[in-house]
Amino acid sequence: MSSRSSIMSTARPSSPRIPSLDGLRAVSIVFVLFAHLSGTVGFALPVPRFVLGALAGLGVRVFFVISGFLITSLLLAEEQKTGTISLRDFYFRRTMRIFPPFYALVGLISAAAALGWVTLARHDVVAAMTYTTNYHHARSWYLGHAWSLAVEEQFYLLWPFLVKYLGSRRAARVALATVVAAPVLRLVLLVGFPSLRVGIGETFPTVADSIATGCLLACHRARLFEPAPGASPRVALDGLGTWLATAVGLGAAFQPSAKLDCLLGQTATNLAIALVIERVVRFPDRAAGRLLNARPVVYVGTLSYSLYLWQQPFLDRHSTALVSRFPLNLGLAATCALLSFYLIERPALRLRSRIEARARHGPGPAAAPAA
Repeated sequence: MSSRSSIMSTARPSSPRIPSLDGLRAVSIVFVLFAHLSGTVGFALPVPRFVLGALAGLGVRVFFVISGFLITSLLLAEEQKTGTISLRDFYFRRTMRIFPPFYALVGLISAAAALGWVTLARHDVVAAMTYTTNYHHARSWYLGHAWSLAVEEQFYLLWPFLVKYLGSRRAARVALATVVAAPVLRLVLLVGFPSLRVGIGETFPTVADSIATGCLLACHRARLFEPAPGASPRVALDGLGTWLATAVGLGAAFQPSAKLDCLLGQTATNLAIALVIERVVRFPDRAAGRLLNARPVVYVGTLSYSLYLWQQPFLDRHSTALVSRFPLNLGLAATCALLSFYLIERPALRLRSRIEARARHGPGPAAAPAA
């Protein structure tokens, strides 16, 4: 089976979604929520700060690897089906999916700042609206999480062009070069350019290898995991536990050394995440897959984007305001996420579907004049 056809084989016939990915998103957002919730007034669970930082970082990293895998899978599936990739359609779909809830958040936070309810740093709003927060390091908490959204948007701008105009094989080589070069760049910046250390793990060249790992998985998963008739897989997914324990153990061991973490630890974590994605996507009916595809877990994963957007204003351990105190802060974040999902995201997606249907089939017949 080719890599492109294997992409389609993992999706259930009744759903365009790739199984298990929403469940993994749910796990990721729970990591972020717990890390940001800890330390807020009323949430007194004693968790070391480095553990919280590791959880939040792992949650975002899982999102990045998933994005690379999902976007590449969709691009390759479109190319297989139509013979080409429509950049116009890709950017239209991404725009309608991402922009409405995000700009609603930015607008409401800006209004709160104008009313004196929150304090923003200079250029916070401009950086957020232009998706450059990952280069705006002197930022406030309230829009600080836009750095990861900026990384993803920069990926969306670059990667589809590479896949379309270089072809999947050459684009995969670019992704591989990124996986190799990014750790070296992180180490060089850490050792040789102290003034640029603040951007390590946020600026696109220093974090793109996590997304590129997902891209490589989508491009080469058949070659790696699907054996020829009578042969064994090149990578044994049944040994995933050993792979994962080794990779995460190495990553944890490198934490005391920033140099080793930049050079090897983050790469090991990215590879471990990719292996987890491959296993739960390929075997959704096994124990881990069944858990990730359980309806409540999938529902949380579906809400993950809205939850990520709206957790930041309320889960602030530096604030003693009532809205930042547990459990009210968690309830407010969940309520705003639900409102965003049902009042902004879903209507925007329905509008997207109507526009796409009209583009495919043309306008319907003119309505009869009213009596």
